[in-house]
Amino acid sequence: MSVLHVEVRAGAYADSVTLLQVSRDIGAVDGVRAAQVAMATPLNLEVLASMGFDLPATTPSDMVVALRLESDDALAAALSAVRTALDEAGRPPAAAGEVAPPRTTRSAVGAGDLVLVSVPGEHALTEAMDALDAGCDVMVFSDNVPVAHELALKRTATDRGLLVMGPDCGTAVVGGVGLGFANATVGGGSGGVGIVAASGTGCQQVMCLLEAAGVEVGDALGVGGRDLSAEVGGLSTRAALARLDADPAVEQVLVVSKPPAPEVATALEEYAASLATPVQFLLLGPGRDDLTTGVESALRAWHATVPEWPTWGRVAAPSSGFVRGLFVGGTLCEEAMLIAAEALGRVRSNISHSPDDQLDGSLWAAAHLMVDFGDDSLTQGRVHPMIDPTLRLEHLARAAADPETGAILLDVVLGHGAEQDPAASLAPAIAAARSGRDLPVVVACVGTEADPQGLTRQAEALAGAGAEVHLSNAAATRRAVEIVSGGVR
Repeated sequence: MSVLHVEVRAGAYADSVTLLQVSRDIGAVDGVRAAQVAMATPLNLEVLASMGFDLPATTPSDMVVALRLESDDALAAALSAVRTALDEAGRPPAAAGEVAPPRTTRSAVGAGDLVLVSVPGEHALTEAMDALDAGCDVMVFSDNVPVAHELALKRTATDRGLLVMGPDCGTAVVGGVGLGFANATVGGGSGGVGIVAASGTGCQQVMCLLEAAGVEVGDALGVGGRDLSAEVGGLSTRAALARLDADPAVEQVLVVSKPPAPEVATALEEYAASLATPVQFLLLGPGRDDLTTGVESALRAWHATVPEWPTWGRVAAPSSGFVRGLFVGGTLCEEAMLIAAEALGRVRSNISHSPDDQLDGSLWAAAHLMVDFGDDSLTQGRVHPMIDPTLRLEHLARAAADPETGAILLDVVLGHGAEQDPAASLAPAIAAARSGRDLPVVVACVGTEADPQGLTRQAEALAGAGAEVHLSNAAATRRAVEIVSGGVR
């Protein structure tokens, strides 16, 4: 019988990454079965309630400390560990000859610098506009930024000949430096292929496929997932294309995007045709190529060899039922949804473009599912699932327990900024999911050998747990579809 303890610390604040580490530190204390230290956002409260905690009234500015203990005897040590962990997290590093830090973005930078903005979405406009006023390009990593703020930033940047990457720009490579969630490639920013991406994990998938094909990538300029929407009109995509076209080292350009507004895609294709550098578009959408097929077409156009994309393990058990796709990458989820819908019919998702197929807050239905755990609605006050797998692991266990689940489809995205060893938690969860009925699990592992996690090391660990692992998300999705369609070989 476990003991539950919940306390609310009014007005206390720490960012979600800090609180994730605090929670992990407390969870390692003797006598603590589970620990969640989090801000009292609606999503976090929902997660805590699902874990069995009774919660008092809170506001989003409160911090909640929730502990599941083996006995009352463990409470004092656990609370002491909470205090210590929070004190350590809030203590600035000591430095000799310490100088007071700048109080504004503009006072901290010089013209020509690149400024990365990662603050709560409602505050990103102020900091990013400050950087533009200083003559800097900006990468806005922040999500949950209002579209009106995005337009204000991009129109200002266009007027000044600057570039805004984002908002919600998860991945970029500029001058050989990876920003956000970025894979380590041999080219290291010096290759002849430039990428413009209205997609973080889509950009990563393309970079990793090109790496596997031996093609070096130079700059990869993220522009934010809404840039090719009708509201934004491709403002940053146009600026990024001009920037790459002016670079003599760039010989080819790829534009990667989630499904764009048709009129925006057409206008950008017309603009690209006026540039000196050849541009190919890898735009997801009904009737369009998936990213892997698009990369293969580009390789053929460049007279480069199309390799056999690597796989690890093999699922041999026939199955029937629903495909349950649980993703940390939004574009990978979108791609899988498009492929599965073409083959299986109706697919329910929290990012569906059809209101009839939109999932409710439970993220569950008796249907084929594709869930994006990195969607803005699921990251308010929480660490991105590429860093914290907790929420997805809970849904993995739920999907495995449902006898109507015919196959589980997952993605793992490697690189700088991502979880240090995703297989350490995911492989045991896959093994548990497969125990009892040999449930097929197919994984897209997007990464390179040079990534800190190591592509082969991660893929082999997942395959060792019984999964079938692919570098290509499209191939993994088609494999999961094949399994539930009776085509397992």
